[in-house]
Amino acid sequence: MVALGLIAALAASVAFNVGIVLQAADARREPASEGLRLSLLAHLVRRRRWIAGLLLGWAGFVLQVVALSLLPFVVVQPVLAAGLLLMLYLGVRMLGEQVGVAEVVGVLGITAGIGLLAWGTPAGTGTVSSQPAAISVMVAMTMVALVPFALRGRGHLDSATFVIVASALAFGAGNIATKLVSDGVADGTWLLVAIWLAVTAGTGVIALTTEMTALQRRPATFVVPVSFAIQTFFPIALEPLFLSERWSTAALGGVPLIVGLVMVAVGAVAVAKTRAVSALVSS
Repeated sequence: MVALGLIAALAASVAFNVGIVLQAADARREPASEGLRLSLLAHLVRRRRWIAGLLLGWAGFVLQVVALSLLPFVVVQPVLAAGLLLMLYLGVRMLGEQVGVAEVVGVLGITAGIGLLAWGTPAGTGTVSSQPAAISVMVAMTMVALVPFALRGRGHLDSATFVIVASALAFGAGNIATKLVSDGVADGTWLLVAIWLAVTAGTGVIALTTEMTALQRRPATFVVPVSFAIQTFFPIALEPLFLSERWSTAALGGVPLIVGLVMVAVGAVAVAKTRAVSALVSS
């Protein structure tokens, strides 16, 4: 069972990263004027390669669920994070992007940080302690994710970096909505299940639109690691607001958790700063 779980986790990582590379290849072929518009998705769904990438992403999600059913979270998450190295390779080989030592070191830092987070996470993080608080966090993340749409073409809040942040926050909000869906199914509150499914779909559209816009504007080897780090950092930082966490169960008094958060943040900043300097030099 352990071997099957590892195979599922590795396959999920490959599916996620190959899928996003296929989507990036088509997203950057769309006019920049379509960025942050639903018409961008309308155009992309007509491309077979982009649809193939989307289906691979869905397959990756199913494989991740299988892996988590067979292996502990502490094993699965680092395997998925290690897939970022595959992303760097595919970015060079399939998209013609340039990757240097700093990017590799940054991704290794993110991967190691996620390993520490998975190890140090307190017990009880899967239980919502306050649904109003969960909804408040989800709404706040969604509102920030919508900012680039409201200020499209009006300055730095429309920048590629902020669009990446918006996309990651939208994915995070969708994850919270998905958790509320599962809770509703467990409780048999089917009206709430329908509501949260609609919210999940809405945040998914926001996340996908901003993600494809980011891939239009920046290399996938920049977008994916930074987005992955943000999607990891913010939910864990905000979880104490709405999840039941027994900190007494955290490994070594929570030190690995804190160090992991710092490593994820530093790794993301390292990748972002390196790409910012590269873009400035080449301009």
